[in-house]
Amino acid sequence: MNTISKSTYGTVSLPTSGLAGNFINGEWCKPIGGKTLDVINPCRLDTIAAVGAADSRDIDAAVAAAKAAFPKWRRKAARERGAMLIEFGNRITANAEEIAKILAAETGNALRTQSRPEVASTAEVLRYYGGVIAEQKGETLPLGPGLFSYTTREPFGVVGAIIPWNSPLVLAAVKIGMSLGTGNTLVLKPAEDAPLAVIRIAELAADIFPPGVFNVVTGEGLEAGAPLSTHADVAKVSFTGSHEVGQKVAHAVADRIGHLTLELGGKSPCIVYPDAGTDAMLDTTVNNIIAAMRFARQGQSCTAGSRLFLHKSIWDKVMPRLVEKVNALKVGDALDETSDIGAVINAERYNAVCGFIKEAMDAGAKVETGKLPPAAGDAKGYFPTPVIFTGVDNTWRIAREEVFGPVLVAIAWENESEVLAMANDTHYGLAAYVFTNDIGAAMRATEQLDAGWIQVNRAGGQIPGMSYGGAKQSGIGAEYSIEGALESYTSRKSVTFGI
Repeated sequence: MNTISKSTYGTVSLPTSGLAGNFINGEWCKPIGGKTLDVINPCRLDTIAAVGAADSRDIDAAVAAAKAAFPKWRRKAARERGAMLIEFGNRITANAEEIAKILAAETGNALRTQSRPEVASTAEVLRYYGGVIAEQKGETLPLGPGLFSYTTREPFGVVGAIIPWNSPLVLAAVKIGMSLGTGNTLVLKPAEDAPLAVIRIAELAADIFPPGVFNVVTGEGLEAGAPLSTHADVAKVSFTGSHEVGQKVAHAVADRIGHLTLELGGKSPCIVYPDAGTDAMLDTTVNNIIAAMRFARQGQSCTAGSRLFLHKSIWDKVMPRLVEKVNALKVGDALDETSDIGAVINAERYNAVCGFIKEAMDAGAKVETGKLPPAAGDAKGYFPTPVIFTGVDNTWRIAREEVFGPVLVAIAWENESEVLAMANDTHYGLAAYVFTNDIGAAMRATEQLDAGWIQVNRAGGQIPGMSYGGAKQSGIGAEYSIEGALESYTSRKSVTFGI
């Protein structure tokens, strides 16, 4: 088996194989077209490595390998598949620091606050699915005397998974765990901006799964992602990414009546009730607001609580402390242990974030903290400035569209029914956050909020076992849980015997 050679980028050992980057049928191979794409460090704006740029021919090869491996893989006992996932997770843990540095270098996500925790979560997700996947059970149906009827859960076949750059490792782990655990085979396409950590963990898995079961193809969306979405032999597509691209993927899958999971964007509300602003709760609440906004991930999270609905009675107490704590966060190189916040992924996203900030400033929004960053051409790295806007309402574009940057909009409220209506006044419905010690208020809010994933007095990320998926236009299907795996990656087969 060919292996990816390693070179050193600063203090980071990277899997840089030149033209290689495709892992197909248990072998590392160069793309058929011979093209490459550069992976850029968004903090330093230099090239880390070049990886293979696949096209439809490489997708064809990967799908063919996955299709050929499927009949035997689907018949392997679920506990055997689970044991392989657990071993995969353990190997990631054993190489965690090396992987975290690769992840920080390519994504710009700070090593201490983001990349190390993501690697730990990646291993945990794989071990979770490895442990629970034997629960791939059906039901026995009491249809009447003389009949024995039951259902089984059957894998679809080849899964094509497309993941974004903001959390590439943990999202790869979710797709791997759910698809392989349930007996499907997989072709995984990481984002072109951040494929290196995924390539590294694929190296670790090279001798775990039989050839063709797990395949990785690197390349751009139009050249590699689109052919994967439209491929006739891909039974299911699992896509995490933007709303706009998700629409195109959905159309491609619908044309062949395939199976689909979408996890798209969000403009998530963060509702703070008066009792969360007491002296005893103040620091905890402010820390939760910061965590929910995903400031430490540069706001580059689909679950970012980017619309802060803060009760008017505690506004003058919470806002100054929030500004103080946000200003204390250090923005810097992702590989610097002292950095709390790293860099936005690329010039395109950086320019888009700057555009949102400038538009809101020009329209008269009040800036509680932050400033307009320099133009991309003048920047030494795509470092954002955390911004908190007030003086806006829920109709402003900055309050309605997903910025995907460290930009928080704060809106005061007094009436509960009105704030819940504002929270729901969006085509998104992915996440929501509620902060209160009043159990009645919390229950009313969670019942009425149109969101698939709601956190009360908590602002952390997903925990394996949670059902995670969006409402409205934030997605189709759920992931992260065993229920999500069974519902989204298998179909029911009904069998009835006349006795």
